[in-house]
Amino acid sequence: MDLKWDDERTRKFVTNVGLITSKGAHGNNIMAAEWTHHVSYAPSLMAVCIGPNKATLENIRETREFGVHLAAFDQNVLSSISGGSTGKEVDKIAVLKELGVKFYNASKIDLLMLEDAVMQAECKLMQEVELGDHTMMVGEVVEIISREKEPLIYRGGKYWNFGDQIEKPEQAVLDRIKELVEKNKK
Repeated sequence: MDLKWDDERTRKFVTNVGLITSKGAHGNNIMAAEWTHHVSYAPSLMAVCIGPNKATLENIRETREFGVHLAAFDQNVLSSISGGSTGKEVDKIAVLKELGVKFYNASKIDLLMLEDAVMQAECKLMQEVELGDHTMMVGEVVEIISREKEPLIYRGGKYWNFGDQIEKPEQAVLDRIKELVEKNKK
């Protein structure tokens, strides 16, 4: 089965907004990537899924390095710019700098990192996996920083901020669940 990008059935997922920096034949670049995930603690691995013919994909293949950033709730404009055009035609870093967005040089790899994101991870490419119409680039984290900010949320083609926290079940309910799990072990 094939689904279109804007198929309502695929827009139910709640995701973060990953901002991926790279450097290579297309210069310094940044792209928005909805499918950005932490996939292992030890070693710490991050995966980003990138569509075909993207400047970021070509840059990562060339240098085997990339930065992963989680956009903060107040970076929706930055995300829209990062995802709204291709790094093959637009210097998105220059656009963002003209709007006052700040970058810094990574400490363990050779590319720019975005300031003020919720999290910034410097990654070295470990594995490339073709998955349907995207390529998953898995990078080993060599440096990571986080900030006390809330992440930008993406769902249904729109940006969201966190709402009310939903509490875990009461202790009596948790105890009952534990009792039932023990009773029904295989």
